[in-house]
Amino acid sequence: MHNSSAKPFSYLTLPTTGRVAYFSMEIAINPGMPTYSGGLGMLAGDTLRSAADMDLPLVAFTLLHRKGYFQQHLDGTGQQSEEVQPWNPEEFCAEEAARVTVSIEGRKVTVRAWRYDLTGQSGHVVPIYLLDTDVDGNSGWDRGLTDHLYGGDTNYRLQQEIVLGMGGVRMASALGLEVNVFHMNEGHAALLTLALVESAMGGGPEGFATDADIELVRQKCVFTTHTPVPAGHDRFSSEQTNRIMGSDRSSHLERLGCFKDGMLNMTLLALKFSRYANGVALQHGKVSREMFPEYAIDSITNGVHGPTWISTPVQLMLDQHIPAWRRDHLYLRNAIDLPEDAILKAHARAKRELFAAVEQRSGHKLDPQMLTLGFARRVATYKRANLLFTDPERLKKIAAEAGGLQILYAGKAHPQDEPGKALIREVVERASELESSLLKIVYLENYAWDLGALLTSGVDVWVNTPRRPYEASGTSGMKAAMNGVPSLSILDGWWIEGCFEGVTGWAIPDGKDDAEEATSLYDKLENAVVPLYREDPVKWARIMRTTLALNGTFFNTNRMVQQYTRNAYYPVQLLDGARVVEAAFAD
Repeated sequence: MHNSSAKPFSYLTLPTTGRVAYFSMEIAINPGMPTYSGGLGMLAGDTLRSAADMDLPLVAFTLLHRKGYFQQHLDGTGQQSEEVQPWNPEEFCAEEAARVTVSIEGRKVTVRAWRYDLTGQSGHVVPIYLLDTDVDGNSGWDRGLTDHLYGGDTNYRLQQEIVLGMGGVRMASALGLEVNVFHMNEGHAALLTLALVESAMGGGPEGFATDADIELVRQKCVFTTHTPVPAGHDRFSSEQTNRIMGSDRSSHLERLGCFKDGMLNMTLLALKFSRYANGVALQHGKVSREMFPEYAIDSITNGVHGPTWISTPVQLMLDQHIPAWRRDHLYLRNAIDLPEDAILKAHARAKRELFAAVEQRSGHKLDPQMLTLGFARRVATYKRANLLFTDPERLKKIAAEAGGLQILYAGKAHPQDEPGKALIREVVERASELESSLLKIVYLENYAWDLGALLTSGVDVWVNTPRRPYEASGTSGMKAAMNGVPSLSILDGWWIEGCFEGVTGWAIPDGKDDAEEATSLYDKLENAVVPLYREDPVKWARIMRTTLALNGTFFNTNRMVQQYTRNAYYPVQLLDGARVVEAAFAD
């Protein structure tokens, strides 16, 4: 039952109305709730905020992450240490009375849910259910299964994914939620398909699913894959799967073709049981089809939630000049006509707010007149945070030509990612070596929602240097664009679609190696960015306008959610040659 483009959807079995259940291992729900680690969680949160603004019938399921991801601390050498982020769900959520169980290593583990009501601009609520195993009657180990986001080893991860996928489907039923579409945001939630198959079979793992059972599940499921990095696709050994899930379920999954190279592959499982699948940018869709050529994989480019990421000064400017932007982000196109002085003044206020936070966090006092670059994201070696330091003398020369250059870094490395931690140390070391009156480099610790908002709105240029083709999409540059901040980036992920040279920013051309791409980065800084910033503020303001007008209009989650609605949740079908348009959210 491959998801092949050669086989058209069956119109009669596709859901055309009803509730969508959105499953994600992490969701950035509220700044006070450490239930996310980075881009995937932020994307999930922005998706749900737009769904609430657009009055869509969605609910969401995730894990509670009672002890958060981690609080990052950096010493003077850039050595990262971590501590837990405990938080109290009772301060944000209401506990539901419903209880369900899942089977883990033969034990019955009880799961409860906490509800967070995410309210949109019109008052529409998207409920988010945070699953929790810290329940009386569970063993000490089982009570901790929903404590740590991406904590522990692969055994812990598989057990968490049972709670999310199978526990989430059962919790939806226990809460009386009638769900027509299940959306798996990344493969962590893929086991929800197994819970649905077992439900179609009568409720247990015994026996094997028929083609009819499988097709029934496929017609309810859609899947979004988020990474071309192999390590980002969860895989579990046969031994683990047998031990943790039981031999019946393991053999069932193997028979269904969900094992590859002797391992249970969660991306493969999700693809096999989804009628629609997509990557998160045009280029990522192509890469995903190359990785899984037997499946039809579409692309829906990511976005960000405008009201969350546009700084207060820029929002006030937009409210004055383009008040309709709040109800319809297409009106951001009218930013092309903003007064140059208005956007420069709004950005200057956002920059001052950022610099005040930098001084409070680090003690470094920055110059608001100097060109300031921003580089902040999850620390992974393929993102090449050190590319700017390839030629230190060239960087110092550019700083002198600019009349001063400031570079702000931030980002967490996963606690088990030693190469990532080494990269942070390298950046901090280089910052110390290169510091002068004309070049200041600051690495800010504990990159999170609040700091991300300040950085993407307050720097002058957003820099991104991933090694192609490993950037699936990226959203930090989109947040910068929403504030009129242009990007200087490698042509990968979303930037392939968003880059209009000299209009929304600048592209770093592909090179044969890191050194060649670093040279291109320096060339663009020296010959395009610095002269414009230093010598022609009016033209700089016009680039800020076009960045907001062109990229802000498209790279937002309102547009993205509309695409999911039309293409994934309730697709418009061609039937007998005539277009059939369904009222997707009719009663």
